[in-house]
This record gives sequence, C-alpha cells and structure tokens, in this order.
Amino acid sequence: MAGLARAVATPRSTEDVLSDVTAEAKKLIPGVDAGGILMIGKAGKFDSLACTSELPRRLDELQMKYREGPCVQAALDELIVRTDDFRTEARWPKYAAAAVEHGVLSALSFKLYTSSQTAGALNLFAFETNAFDAEAETVGAVLAAHGAAAILASRQSEQLESALSTRDRIGQAKGIIMERYNVNDVAAFDMLRKLSQGSNTRLVEVAERVIQTRGQ
Repeated sequence: MAGLARAVATPRSTEDVLSDVTAEAKKLIPGVDAGGILMIGKAGKFDSLACTSELPRRLDELQMKYREGPCVQAALDELIVRTDDFRTEARWPKYAAAAVEHGVLSALSFKLYTSSQTAGALNLFAFETNAFDAEAETVGAVLAAHGAAAILASRQSEQLESALSTRDRIGQAKGIIMERYNVNDVAAFDMLRKLSQGSNTRLVEVAERVIQTRGQ
C-alpha cells in the first residue's frame, strides 16, 4: 500500500497508476481472477482501463449494452457493490446471465471517481461464488482511493494546461490589438471582452480569431 501511494505521488501517466491499482488488487485480495476500471462519460461513451485481461473489457461492454450491472451501479450510485453469486443475482438479470456465461460468478465494485462529465469504478471479478468478504471490501476501498487520487491529479493537470493555453491565446490576441490599434493592454482586453459579449462567443474563441488575422 505504501509503495502504491508513492507511485501515485510520482509523476506518471494515469494509465500506469491505474494499472498498478488493478495489479495490486489481484495480489492483495484473495479470489480476484480479473480486474479493471470502467469510466463512463456522457451519451453512453465509456472506456475500459487498466484491465488485467480481456475479460473485464468484455464485461464492461455487456454492462453498457444492457445499461445495468454492479460496475455501472458503483460508478453512478453506490460506493461499494458486491455480488456473491451471479447465478441467483436478481438486481441485473440480463448482465448476471451474461456474466455466468463468461464464467464469472462473483464480483466486487468500488466507486472510483464521479464528476459532471465522467464516472468511474474499480471492478474485481472471480470465477468462484462468495469470493469476497468484508476484508476484501476494505482493501479494495483503499486501492480505489489511490486510483481516484490519480484520476483527480490527471484532471487537475489537464485543467491547468487548458487554463494556461487559454491565457496565452488571450495574451497573444491582446498583443495584436495593442500593436494594431495603438492601445494599452487594458483597452485591448476590453475590446476583446466587448467582441465576446456582442457576438455571444467565448473570449478564447474571439482571441483565436484575432490571432488568425495576424499578417492580414
């Protein structure tokens, strides 16, 4: 656990950290035969990440097809969802039958990350019934927290990069206006703002159009 925490703190790709999470789940939680992470976006779009085999990816496809299952429920609603025997599982009849066909009899899912844009879950699968207990839930919850930290760090980095890019483009546009119309930076920004409001267009888009007129 300490090693995984250090891995999360070390600059690495989100995919690498999540792969560590699912790999450690197989090592630390008895009974885990496969693991993966399901990320659900808007309009039914989804990604299967850090899968320890092809099985989690296939199970994700089935859950998104039927719009039901423990991974979907954990990602969107519950913190922890456990299934002891898919052969008698009544909560997700279509998915449960499909899981049994793939040899999966029990599963354990943890909410990983939820925002207005994306939801995610760490999902563990077993070929035996009653594979998971309270201890498995505790260890899995810690692993899910590490995965969530990696995703949050990635999102914050992306937002920072986007903000810096936006600031740079607005700065370039201000410079062009200052040179073209011989005004100071305050007046240049005010011109951009008025153009944005008048055309009901985002300020960064107005700035991009100004940049494109350079040399014309």
